[in-house]
Amino acid sequence: MLTLVRHGQSEANARGVMCGRSDAPLTEVGRRQAAALAAGLPRPTRLITSPLVRARQTAAAFTADDPVEIDPRWTEMDYGALDGQPMTALDGDAWRAWQADPEHVPAGGESLAAVRDRVAGACAELAEEAAHGEVVVVSHVSPIKAAISWALGVGIEIAWRMFLVDAAVCRVDTSGAVPVLLAVNDEGPLHAGTILPA
Repeated sequence: MLTLVRHGQSEANARGVMCGRSDAPLTEVGRRQAAALAAGLPRPTRLITSPLVRARQTAAAFTADDPVEIDPRWTEMDYGALDGQPMTALDGDAWRAWQADPEHVPAGGESLAAVRDRVAGACAELAEEAAHGEVVVVSHVSPIKAAISWALGVGIEIAWRMFLVDAAVCRVDTSGAVPVLLAVNDEGPLHAGTILPA
């Protein structure tokens, strides 16, 4: 199983701002979410994380002993000058331009197509191992949406039709001829133990 975990709530999430490469840590809620995920998900046979601190802090909850691999392909989209800005920093025309063209680069950052390319390569490399083990990747909204588009064999423009909650769990079965998306926004692991209220 390829399990894609969005990091727990970060300080930027709590403020409601766009957070790409800026390195906001988890909030106390985010730390509790990370602990609940670690308790509610199967023990990974391989654990990979984005290099950003909010993802690394979430991944650290899964293990005290086993190594955690850092793969920069799973880092969040680069929002350029929009990083740290509220969603209202873009007007309607700017949003439409971004949504209409996967190659569009907002404010000197990175396009959705570029995110899709780097994540698709990472997913392809993990597919065989995930078919026989529990591969967990701790990442961010845009890379996880890109991984879902890879699993479904569709373009990254579907990213605009998805919403991922904090600490979301998405699962992809890679054991067959093509990847099969089994779950999106599964919050069950958050409530599997007693760390968070149901």
